[in-house]
Amino acid sequence: MPYVELTLRVMQSFEARSEWVDARHIHVDGAGYRSPGTYEVEPDASAASYFFAAAALCGGSVTVEGLGTTSLQGDVAFVDALERMGALVERHPDHITVSGTGSLHGIEIDMADISDTAQTLAVLAPFADSPTRVTGIGFIRRKETDRIAAVVTELVRLGIDAVEEPDGFLIRPGTPHPGVVRTYDDHRMAMSFALMGLRSPGITIADPRCVAKTFPGYWTALERLREAR
Repeated sequence: MPYVELTLRVMQSFEARSEWVDARHIHVDGAGYRSPGTYEVEPDASAASYFFAAAALCGGSVTVEGLGTTSLQGDVAFVDALERMGALVERHPDHITVSGTGSLHGIEIDMADISDTAQTLAVLAPFADSPTRVTGIGFIRRKETDRIAAVVTELVRLGIDAVEEPDGFLIRPGTPHPGVVRTYDDHRMAMSFALMGLRSPGITIADPRCVAKTFPGYWTALERLREAR
């Protein structure tokens, strides 16, 4: 639903007219767009999740400009999950700062509306002090890969106790072993599991080039973040 709302709000910015008919149907007026002009596109909140998570995982602070309390994107709510896990979150209209506090707590969370960040949360879960259960994301089995099966398989490969569930996964705390993480040609598998290497040495990402789908500069950005620690 957040993606539908985002689309409608962008359309409205150019004076396209639409209205909800009921909870599952939208009527879009055929009159077209009436207001050409300049539109400022927000930073990608899904991509920002990796850097927010890095702060929660490793300590220090990360600020992302252009995402804040007025953001249109549903994935900004990922910082709410980090806050529940123990991170410090400062929200402002035009930026958000996440700071690590030195501890992470396991949570139970429905991520149906922020499913693109489920893998990011999954790689934090082993470092928490109690189990983490993610629900509501059964449909991500039909993304670039079966993301539930892929997450669990690769966590288990690294020695983490993780279990598939029909609409999510259960991950228990543990110390990752060195190993090679298969990406299944899924950019989010590569970007999320790379964060584990910030805390646990010996994590290698197979086919790192798959990040080019959405974030070709990811490895450069991550290295800058690592150097700034």
